[in-house]
Amino acid sequence: MKTRIGLLYGGKSAEHKVSMQTALAVMKALDFENYEVYPIYITEEGDWTKGPQLSAPAENIKQLEFADGSNLPSPSFSPALFQADGKEESRTLDVIFPLLHGPNGEDGTVQGLLELLNLPYVGNGVLASSAGMDKIIMKNIFAQAGLPQVDYIAALRSEWEKDCDKVYALVEERLGYPCFVKPANLGSSVGISKASSKQELEVAFKEAFLFDRKIIVEQGVVAREIEIGVLGNDEPECSVAGEIVPKKDFYDYKAKYEDGDTAMIIPAELTEQQYAEVKEMAITAFKALDCSGLVRADFFLTKDGQFLINEVNTMPGFTPFSMFPLLWKHTGVTYPQLIEKLVNLGIERHAEKQKIKYTF
Repeated sequence: MKTRIGLLYGGKSAEHKVSMQTALAVMKALDFENYEVYPIYITEEGDWTKGPQLSAPAENIKQLEFADGSNLPSPSFSPALFQADGKEESRTLDVIFPLLHGPNGEDGTVQGLLELLNLPYVGNGVLASSAGMDKIIMKNIFAQAGLPQVDYIAALRSEWEKDCDKVYALVEERLGYPCFVKPANLGSSVGISKASSKQELEVAFKEAFLFDRKIIVEQGVVAREIEIGVLGNDEPECSVAGEIVPKKDFYDYKAKYEDGDTAMIIPAELTEQQYAEVKEMAITAFKALDCSGLVRADFFLTKDGQFLINEVNTMPGFTPFSMFPLLWKHTGVTYPQLIEKLVNLGIERHAEKQKIKYTF
């Protein structure tokens, strides 16, 4: 029998467009001989709708939005969205693949919904997703796990609005310039700015607070940017390491998704000892957050040879040209094979949870 898979994409998030690119790529890589594929679209306003079973991949993003009017969005969620076509009993979809980036999708919200519905799904669970999305919580957990990091401070919008000069003074005293200002709960480099002066810091704060009520400010560091993929559940494995070489000051949204003005070096030029060290740190981070399925772990490698963990991404960019799939391609796992592995890992984790006793 074919596996009935629901591709969940879009979302009420600043990363909506990134999710659409991911969904189109995954859809084109799926083997329709082995899967019944059902598209489930969340609009930018948060409305849900499910298209009919696909006989072939969508040709473009417009089709993913059901632009032909074949299925209008519903203002409310219904569990029926996760039912396969047909009148047979037990036609619930076998597994959901959340291809959602950012808040309202990658942050544990959708994962919690799927848990309540007792549906198998691909990727990280509620805790790992929420902690991995919130850069402040994530860094606090990494500190507890003993992972070295750059210095950072957190700030709330309410604190900043009450006394912005006090917050700026804390940044200058604790971190200095240059520093990076980021929304705490967002990815794909949305809302991130580099500040080399107080004037730039003020602009950066205003930009970051457009996307979140919490922001994190990190001390700038001169270092190489090393990334590694982690795949698995209780026994995770690592890919080869890669290096990001941005031609701009940093790897921003335009460099990632629009102008391609960035070089990816795979595998990264590391010694065997350095590779072993970064693998160990990536797996430590994976287990510290209780991750499952997939993670891309990002590091800085300083001039004196020290690795500092920057962050992990619990739903990394996932087109065939994104770093995570490319890392696994160079490790010997093709894009379709990677998708199949992730689907199997999601089903495996769900089966493991069914062993838990919920009555006493």
